[in-house]
Amino acid sequence: MTSTTLLVLTPAKVNLILRVLERRPDGFHTIWSLMHTVGLNDELILTMQPAAASRITLRCDQADLVVDQTNLVYRAAELVLAQVSRTIDLSISLTKRIPMGAGLGGGSSDAAATILGLNRLLELNWSVEQMAALGQQLGSDVPFFFVAPAACVSGRGEHVRPVQVRGHRWIVLVSPGFPVPTKWAYQQLAATRAGVRPLSAAVQSLDQRSVLDWSEVVPLMENDFEAPVFAHHPVLAQIKSQLLRLGAEVALLSGSGATTFGVFRDQAAAQQAADVFGRNPGMTAYAVPATGVPSTTVL
Repeated sequence: MTSTTLLVLTPAKVNLILRVLERRPDGFHTIWSLMHTVGLNDELILTMQPAAASRITLRCDQADLVVDQTNLVYRAAELVLAQVSRTIDLSISLTKRIPMGAGLGGGSSDAAATILGLNRLLELNWSVEQMAALGQQLGSDVPFFFVAPAACVSGRGEHVRPVQVRGHRWIVLVSPGFPVPTKWAYQQLAATRAGVRPLSAAVQSLDQRSVLDWSEVVPLMENDFEAPVFAHHPVLAQIKSQLLRLGAEVALLSGSGATTFGVFRDQAAAQQAADVFGRNPGMTAYAVPATGVPSTTVL
């Protein structure tokens, strides 16, 4: 094996529908979600070379991101290398563009990209199912990124069924400049709701199909985290209202937040809306297409 370098672009996701259902015996909640990737990517560069003993070095362009063994990218690399019999000096450089703690799955996507990249570099020929099973050990959102761009996700996130969403939409992502911890959001949801609503008949029908259309998805979009998260962060509700005033067909919190996003029919309107939010101090806004799958390129 000679020194080899691979570039992996890894997309963010939004939850077009996110229902939080009953609590499981293991303490986690059952979810049902329709997820879709968007054209905002982190960038991973993986470089490996032969070595006397395996070593992982992780660097990131954002100083506030921990790069030790607790990082999802580092843990993903450890899991893969534990499956192979070779000793490898692996260097990983991570460029962050997806906001952290934002409900966009950046960490999970980066972990999936690490597994995907090492699968190619090491010529492991793992199936999607094998990579997803490994990714499930790292986080509930990780398996989704192996079947992107769109999927119905259930259980803890381990049940991922790819779907096609026909049509084209642009997504405006608005990051308010602060994170919303997922654990806290679940605690707020549990403390504030009276019970668990079952999935509607319309959503259940989506779960039986492999091809959907944006025109039928948009009226069904909802997120169970909105009420408790908006109650503590009213600025997020204000962002949602403003996205609708600026022409979004629908606007929604993604994941447990803090990103709020709007769905637009055309690029020009989306970019105009993003420009409006971009003028607010502390906020960051992106106008990106509803598309994107992890991609690998040998450098």
